[in-house]
Amino acid sequence: MDILLFLGVLVVLIIVHELGHFLAAKMFGIKVEEFGIGYPPRALTLGKIGETVYSLNWLPFGGFVKIFGEGLGEDVPESEHRRALASQALWKQAVVFVAGVTFNVLFAWILFTITFMMGSPVALDEAKVQDGTMSRDASVLAISAMLPNSPADIAGLKVGDKISALASGEDRVDTPLPSEVSSFVAQHPGEPVQVYYKRDSNDEVVGSVEVVPSHGVIAGKQGTPAIGIEMVLIATDKQSILSAIKLGAIKTVAATKAIAVGTARFIADAVTGSADWRNVAGPVGIVGLVGDASSLGWVHLLNFMAMISVNLAIINMIPIPALDGGRLLFVAIEAVTRRKVHPGLAGALNMLGFAAIILLMIVITYHDVIKIIN
Repeated sequence: MDILLFLGVLVVLIIVHELGHFLAAKMFGIKVEEFGIGYPPRALTLGKIGETVYSLNWLPFGGFVKIFGEGLGEDVPESEHRRALASQALWKQAVVFVAGVTFNVLFAWILFTITFMMGSPVALDEAKVQDGTMSRDASVLAISAMLPNSPADIAGLKVGDKISALASGEDRVDTPLPSEVSSFVAQHPGEPVQVYYKRDSNDEVVGSVEVVPSHGVIAGKQGTPAIGIEMVLIATDKQSILSAIKLGAIKTVAATKAIAVGTARFIADAVTGSADWRNVAGPVGIVGLVGDASSLGWVHLLNFMAMISVNLAIINMIPIPALDGGRLLFVAIEAVTRRKVHPGLAGALNMLGFAAIILLMIVITYHDVIKIIN
């Protein structure tokens, strides 16, 4: 199921990317021969509108746009020379190449805006509940961190679980606050405490576990009974459409900046041989991450999709032949030298670019598998 969800997310994001190229080409009157969902071989021709064929293909890993005269050195009939991409002004070619990443960023903005309207989870100060600013029922208490081999860890609680109640003998507290959990645990050292929790996006109580508060769980607080968890009070913050658009833009800019800086640092570290591959995920790793996000609900999944969309935009802007950034680099070279890049050289550089991308994916997938095994 996670694999199908991952493929669905990937197809949507790549179609959005290709739609940018498609619309930019159409805007300039450039001939678009085919818009395909998935990669060839072709499974079905959905139809033909004007001169563009719309197709469904067998390999469900994304999509593509076939733009007339896109390749350097491609033979173009004289009668259709003006409709070829390579015959357009350099600034028009640049707009077509950059349109894909632009659409990915705009799509991320739309997704972030939707999540703000749906209600994003935000950390809440317990004082707001205690002074009546916010209703206790409007918030949930979630486990934000857990000590390895602590009583909570051994009992089977997980980070992200939402604590709905605690009980021990005749004592019970429902919808507890962080301070109430700490107080309850401290009052029952060595006694079994039943922890009722909710997991994933399910609104029903998934189950309960028995935890025995112990001394010495937290370093420096050997005299305080604990079960080894950190907690955060979470509330759902829904925004108006105008506020959501503004906050979505701010989040998109922040995400784009953070991912661009992180990508640049990783590339620099990879060149020097000091890259930390543990912080990088390829297709295998992302499958699990998509599954985790979907299990937490639509808001988390849409947020994750938005982040992947920004990642796709940044990666495509890397100036490697075969990526949009590489094609923009060719346009820049032609603008400076006033000469077209030799087709043979461009072809060779594109092949090297593809080889570098494939090698990188192999290395990242290897590390993904190692992380799963470990």
